[in-house]
Amino acid sequence: MQMIQPEQWVQLMANTDFVKLTQNGLWDNNPALVQLLGLCPLLAVTGTVVNALGLGLATLIVLVLSNVAVSLIRNFVNDSIRLPAFVMIIASLVTCAELLMQAYTYELYEILGIFIPLIVTNCAILGRADAFASKHSIVPAALDGLMMGIGFMVVLLLLGAMRELIGQGTLFSDMSLIFGDIARDWEIQLIDNYNNFLFAILPPGAFVGMGLIIAGKNVIDDRIAKAKAARAHDVKTGSKRVRVTGNIS
Repeated sequence: MQMIQPEQWVQLMANTDFVKLTQNGLWDNNPALVQLLGLCPLLAVTGTVVNALGLGLATLIVLVLSNVAVSLIRNFVNDSIRLPAFVMIIASLVTCAELLMQAYTYELYEILGIFIPLIVTNCAILGRADAFASKHSIVPAALDGLMMGIGFMVVLLLLGAMRELIGQGTLFSDMSLIFGDIARDWEIQLIDNYNNFLFAILPPGAFVGMGLIIAGKNVIDDRIAKAKAARAHDVKTGSKRVRVTGNIS
């Protein structure tokens, strides 16, 4: 495999539309809010912020590394074995992430359970590998994976925070599962003597919360579209100058 020279890296960076890739991953083409991919683990494990963060980080790492690996081999794999090769890459990376979680965050790994190995079947990861990374060089592929992963993780965290707040009256409980003893005092008790709201903790609460988040995005998109249309209309129908040269009788 030919090594990329420094000047080639500069050219790759120059040809990469960072703004477009960032906007697509975080908002316009968000895998959870727009593509509606990976909803099974998203809805299942977002009972608390720490659960959402654990799954989000694992998905982010696998997404970035799989995009890079697929981009590296894109010119050496024919169409007949393309998808099986991508699945093998993703499965290998998920296995590494699973082993690392078992070694360093075992309690969180036990809580997340089957949803860590199920990252292999996450359509968002395989979809980006096939639709983007297999057609682009390393830098755009890595950035696409990073932005898509961050966009997915932000939705996880937002939904996890909503469900934890409404369901338990707390935020950032059990963050020590990821960050160790230093995070034992990070929990914020927003409501004292709070009686847990079971609906928010159970899966139906996840569906309602996700619906509210998607509705909020749609409202924002609608307002942005109306503002753009209004500006375009103002430019098109702007005031016209009246010619007053010459004699006026």
